[in-house]
Amino acid sequence: MSLAVRSAFLAVALLAGSAAAAQAAVTPVPVGQPLARFANLKPGVHRYLRFKQTGDTIRVADVWTREVRFEDQDGKRRMHIVQHWDGVGATPSDRQLDSWFEVGTFRPLSHIRRSQKDGVSKVEGFVFRPDRIVGMKDLEGNAAKDFDVASPQPSFNFETDMEFIQALPLAAGYEASIVFTHPGGGPPAAYVFKVAGSETLDLPGGGRVDCWLVTADYNRPETPVTRFWFAKGSQVMIKQLSPLPDGSGVIGKTLLY
Repeated sequence: MSLAVRSAFLAVALLAGSAAAAQAAVTPVPVGQPLARFANLKPGVHRYLRFKQTGDTIRVADVWTREVRFEDQDGKRRMHIVQHWDGVGATPSDRQLDSWFEVGTFRPLSHIRRSQKDGVSKVEGFVFRPDRIVGMKDLEGNAAKDFDVASPQPSFNFETDMEFIQALPLAAGYEASIVFTHPGGGPPAAYVFKVAGSETLDLPGGGRVDCWLVTADYNRPETPVTRFWFAKGSQVMIKQLSPLPDGSGVIGKTLLY
């Protein structure tokens, strides 16, 4: 074999090895596996200001309260996340989310969404099973009682992604593939979240916080990525910016201190 041919084979092998290494760098996070930093999740309340920014114009959408609790349910210790979205404006919309999880693994058990908009109230309740997500049959007034979507892989609850990512072993170069589903939406899908680097954010009223910058394209590689800033140490989410699909601006969330 000539030197040129051997060099060509070596180049191909190196490229293949690099591709395999890149693929191996993405860590699957299966449902039911203990999460490395689940201990980051502590009882308490975080409030976020949600807004839309178009150019230099910022308009407040709502205040988003997220509370983590640890309580007994059916004789077992569970994690309980309660959310409340308080809308603003002439005709504000309000939402309350109530979700239960297995301690240590974040495996979702149930999810109830109560919403009110333009004077109309709606209740939707779901149960997470190993192979599907179904509507709660015994929840009074459940508009989603007949919901039934197959889950070939067990899925995490997309409505609590901020707390979920807080429990991952974030570090330089870390990438995680996570199967999420939005209760009441389409079938579960795997999404990749990447630690893209580190950034320091200025805090309201002074002070700074060193953060992991995490990105996700939500399986839409043609659109700008969503960016999250998680404080190193606690891994609490400090800020999020999500470009709108039509390019009209971004939806943002920022932690209120």
